[in-house]
Amino acid sequence: MKLQKDFEQHNLENQEASAADLEAQEQQQLINEQEYNIIEEEEEEEDDMEGEDYADLDGQAEKEGRMQGREARLHEYTRLGHWRTYPSTVHLPVEDLVSPITTLLTRTDTTHIKQAAEKAFGGPGLPFSVATPASKRNALQRGIGLEAGQGRMSEIEADTFIATNYPGMYSTATSILVEVRKRLGSQWLHTLMSRNGGDGPRMLDVGAGGAAAAAWQEIVKAEWQLAKDRGEASGYGPKGKKSVVVGSDHLRHRISRFLHDTSFLPRLPDYLHSGNHPDKIDDSETPLQRKQFDVIVASHMLLPLHEEWRRKAFIDNLWEMLSPDGGILIVLEKGMPRGFEAVADVRARLLNEFIEAPTSDPQVPSPDHPETEPLPEREHGSIIAPCTNHKPCPMYLTPGLSPGRKDFCHFSQRFTRPPFLQKILEAKWRNHEDIDFSFIAVQRGTTTAVNADTSTITTEKTAIMENAQDIADRAFQGYEHARPSSSFSASPTPTTADAGPDARSLPRQILPPLKRTGHVTLDVCTPAGTIERWTVPKSFSRQAYHDARKTRWGDLWALGAKTRVVRSVRLGKAGTIAVNDGGVRAQRALGTGKKGKGRNTKKLPVIELNANDSGIFSATEGGLAGRGVINTRERRTKGGKKPRRQQKD
Repeated sequence: MKLQKDFEQHNLENQEASAADLEAQEQQQLINEQEYNIIEEEEEEEDDMEGEDYADLDGQAEKEGRMQGREARLHEYTRLGHWRTYPSTVHLPVEDLVSPITTLLTRTDTTHIKQAAEKAFGGPGLPFSVATPASKRNALQRGIGLEAGQGRMSEIEADTFIATNYPGMYSTATSILVEVRKRLGSQWLHTLMSRNGGDGPRMLDVGAGGAAAAAWQEIVKAEWQLAKDRGEASGYGPKGKKSVVVGSDHLRHRISRFLHDTSFLPRLPDYLHSGNHPDKIDDSETPLQRKQFDVIVASHMLLPLHEEWRRKAFIDNLWEMLSPDGGILIVLEKGMPRGFEAVADVRARLLNEFIEAPTSDPQVPSPDHPETEPLPEREHGSIIAPCTNHKPCPMYLTPGLSPGRKDFCHFSQRFTRPPFLQKILEAKWRNHEDIDFSFIAVQRGTTTAVNADTSTITTEKTAIMENAQDIADRAFQGYEHARPSSSFSASPTPTTADAGPDARSLPRQILPPLKRTGHVTLDVCTPAGTIERWTVPKSFSRQAYHDARKTRWGDLWALGAKTRVVRSVRLGKAGTIAVNDGGVRAQRALGTGKKGKGRNTKKLPVIELNANDSGIFSATEGGLAGRGVINTRERRTKGGKKPRRQQKD
C-alpha cells in the first residue's frame, strides 16, 4: 500500500511539473511573440520614416489612415517637402543591371579589374572615381579618371568603368530625377509620355554611359504603372527614346547587352558650328533637322574641361539640343568644392544669359562680352532644383576658384553596393556607401500642360511674388495653419495668411539639422538668396518642433521658425588662383608642394635682366646683382658652406 501511494504521489508530482513546464513554455512563447511584434512595429516605423512611396510623391493619394506610426504625425507640407527616394537607400535593379553586369564581369578576374581601377582612379579607395572616400577628400580634386565619351578604351578599362562608376552614377541620377519629378508633378511626366503621338519623352545621357538613362527608365516605368492602375495607360510598357553618348566601341558593346532600346552616339553633336548658317560656304540649301531632347543629364563633364571657353561651348551646345517647350537640363558634378564651383558657374551663366524668371536680376554683361554687341536675349525658364531662388548664389559670390572653401552646396545619396563593387573595394564590414554630389536642374520654356499638381509652371510674372524678400519673410512665418491642400499651390500671395506655399517659395536645408534638447537649428538657403540659421524651439510650435526633428539634409521647410540670423559662409579666398595662394592646403589640393606629388613641384629659377637705352647688357640668376654675373644653381657642401661665386671676365 505504501509503495502504491509513493507511486501515485510521484506521478502527481510529474504531472504538476509537466503542467508547470508547459505553462512556462506558453508564457515564453507569448513573450517572444510580443517582442517580435514590437520589433516588427519598430521596423515598420523605420520603413515609414525611410521615405514616402513613389506612388504618393505627387500628393494625390488619399489620406484615409494608410500612413502609420510617426509618418502620420508629420504635417502635410513637411511630407511634400521631403528630399528622399523610397526607400532612402537606392538599390540597383537586380534583373536590369546587377545580374547582367555580374555575368558580364565573370570573364575577367576581379584582381585585374581592381588593379585597373586603382590605376585609373588614383589608387586604393578610388578617389578619382564618382565617389570620393572620406580619407581622400583633402587630396587633389579632379574629375573621374575614365570618361564615357573618350574614344579609346581597352576591354579591361570598359569593365572597370561599368563596375566602379555605374552604381554611383545611377544612384545620383535617381535622386535628382525623383526630386525633379516631385517639384513638377505627375502631370508633367504624363505630358511627356503622351507627346508626339504617344512616342514618349526623348532623353539624352551625356557622361554617365547609360546609368542616367537607366535611372530615367525606372522613373518613367513607375509613373506608367501608376497610370495603368488608374486606367489611363495601356500596353506593355512606356514608350520613349533614349540616347547615350559612348565613345569607345568596347564600352558600347558591353552597355548594349543590358541597356535595351537605346541609341548610342559616338560623340556629342555640335549644333553651334553647323546647321542653319547660310552665310557659310559648306552650308547646304536644305538644313538638316536637329534633334531635340526633353531631358538632358550631363554627368561629370565639367571638371575634365579646364578652359573656361570649353565649358561655355559645352553648355551652349546642350542648350541648343534642349527642347524649348519645357525641356529639363541637369548638370551634375562631384560633391566637392571644385565640383560645386563648376556647377555654380553654369548656374550663374544660365541666369544671366539664357533664362529669365519673375525674380531674376537684370542682365550684366560678362567681362569677355564685346561692347558693340547687344546682350543675348533671355527666354522664360526657371530653376527646378535645388535652388528656390533666381538670385546670385550666396556660396558663389565671386567667379572662379576659392582655395580654402569650407561651405559649398552639395547633397548626399546612400546606395547599396552590388557584390562586384564590394569585391573590387575589398569591403568586408558594410555594403552601402554615401555619395556626395552638386547639381542644378533648369527648365527651358513652359510645358504645354501648365496645371502640374505640385508646382504649376506659368509665364505670367504676376502669378509669382516678385519680391524675393517677401517670399522669405512669409516662409519664416510658416504655413502650419495654411489652407489644407494635397499639393503645393501654384501662386501663393504674401498678403493672404491662409494661402498654401509654392514648392519653389520655401527654404531648403543645405546641411543636416542640429537637434538639441528643446530646439532644432536649421541651416537653410532662403528664397531671398541668403544663407540663414533658423531656430525652431519647442515653445514655437509643437507640430513644427516635432517635424523639425524628423527633417533631413535637403528637405524643404514650410513650418517657419522663431528666430533667424544670417549665417556667415566660409568661402575661402574667393577670386584668387589656387596656384598663387601659397597655402599648404591649396598646394596639396593642386598637387603642388612637398606632400602633393603633382605638377609644378620643381621650383623654377628666377632670371633678372638688366637693360638700358641700348638694350639688355647682363642677366642675373637667383637675384644676384652686378654686371655680367652668371650664377649657377646654388649648392651646399657637406659642411653647409656655399661655394664662392665666380666672376666672369
